[in-house]
Amino acid sequence: METLWAPWRMAYITGPREGGCVLCEKAAGTDDPANLVLARGRWAYVLMNLYPYNNGHLLVAPYRHCDRLADLSPDELLDVMRWVQRSEVLLREELRPDGFNIGLNLGKVAGAGMEEHLHLHLVPRWNGDTNFMPVIGETKVMPEHLAATYAKLAPRFAASSREGGR
Repeated sequence: METLWAPWRMAYITGPREGGCVLCEKAAGTDDPANLVLARGRWAYVLMNLYPYNNGHLLVAPYRHCDRLADLSPDELLDVMRWVQRSEVLLREELRPDGFNIGLNLGKVAGAGMEEHLHLHLVPRWNGDTNFMPVIGETKVMPEHLAATYAKLAPRFAASSREGGR
């Protein structure tokens, strides 16, 4: 296996963060389209990842600033998982991926970019969604703009919220 060295990433990984918690700021914001927020529940919310691994890459986070899964209340945990479940269904219906990566990174060494506020990632995957471009060209090809994906998903999430689920 080849190793791709990316030493410029270390400054970002270990560097200081300006401002407060991004997830808290987006949760407190009122302009959901500008913040890429798709849905709000009682204890958790869904937003698009501003730096996606793939089109449709979503985050589900509790409103409460918390860095440990064990610290979530039963209500928070249930709401987070319900939104993960609902998001998977809506992404399958709208974007038709072949599969998903769904995960939670806890702590800096586990790859958490925002380690102080836990969140789950839902990353739709398609057969053939990886190619030589990131390795050879140092470029990730995103076939659809964030705004276009948001425009597709927002009405689906709104309708699902009104219906109380799927």
